[in-house]
Amino acid sequence: MKRNRLVFVASVMTLALPMAACTSSKPQSEPSGTSTGGSAASSSASPQAAVTTVTAPPKASKEYDIALLQGVVGDQFYITMQCGAQDEAAKLGVKVNTQGPQKFDPTLQKPILDSIVASKPDALLVAPTDVQAMQQPLQQAAAAGIKVILVDTTTADPSFATSAISSDNEGGGAAAFDAIKQLHPDGGKVMVMGLEPGVSTTDARAKGFEDAVKADPKFNYVGVQYSHNDPATAAQLIGAQLQRDPDLVGVFAVNLFSAEGSATGIKQAGKSGQVQVVGFDAGPNQIQALREGTVQALVAQDPGAIGRFGVDEAVTALDGGKSTPNVQTGFTIITKDNLDGPGGAAAYKSNC
Repeated sequence: MKRNRLVFVASVMTLALPMAACTSSKPQSEPSGTSTGGSAASSSASPQAAVTTVTAPPKASKEYDIALLQGVVGDQFYITMQCGAQDEAAKLGVKVNTQGPQKFDPTLQKPILDSIVASKPDALLVAPTDVQAMQQPLQQAAAAGIKVILVDTTTADPSFATSAISSDNEGGGAAAFDAIKQLHPDGGKVMVMGLEPGVSTTDARAKGFEDAVKADPKFNYVGVQYSHNDPATAAQLIGAQLQRDPDLVGVFAVNLFSAEGSATGIKQAGKSGQVQVVGFDAGPNQIQALREGTVQALVAQDPGAIGRFGVDEAVTALDGGKSTPNVQTGFTIITKDNLDGPGGAAAYKSNC
């Protein structure tokens, strides 16, 4: 029997209320070939991301060999994705083997991809570390007969992929601005702490944030800095930015390590409480920073669902079923107010 799953997205909560609550939007199916971007926040309503209905297949017709190539090892986002993939693989009777580079770097990811392709798995779940550099290698993997499922990130032309599964990253960026706006309603200078230019997901998050800022005349966008996925670099960049803009009121950090470093840099500069930090992702260190008050809100994705749906789409394709070309999962805004309830349940894992 087929099992229908619906992924729900939580709206941004009104942070000024004593008890914040999550509300869910109705799921929306995304037609093939449409953009995965969300819209900017309006002044009258919190932004909500698009989500896709996914039908899980029955038990696989054979024990397929599925490879999962992470963007980087040791990142709780990818660990949680791995856990979701492994759990679903056990239900469907297939195998998942997980590998990843030590850094989010295409020069480190490509040799691992080459080794995976040489081993000839039935399917590959992969988070490309660069939209251009990983384009041809992944096209070649698909041409070799491997079903390629893009998870989290994508490439410049993903037409070779059986399916692409990710969060609504532009919607998440807009939600991050909405959180900062509610924390600092008088407006002021805000910035983005990015990862690397050319990473599809974090570029989309930054765009969603920037577009939302530009739509609100109370706020002034001072630009993006790139941390290269290094918390120490993010801390240094925040320190330098605060010297240039001592009246900075908000930082949107696009991923786990960017948020961790941003919080550290603000604390080192003695600006805790003055500069509001909203991080994307919800690893243990970020949850602790939220409890301590160095980070005021987190945009948590659902990497476990991305992993589960990746396995579902791989098995569906391998068994000759109809794949869903584009799948979007939702996100949850976590604050201190809901941390011990639904917010805490959205936090990422450190191990499976």
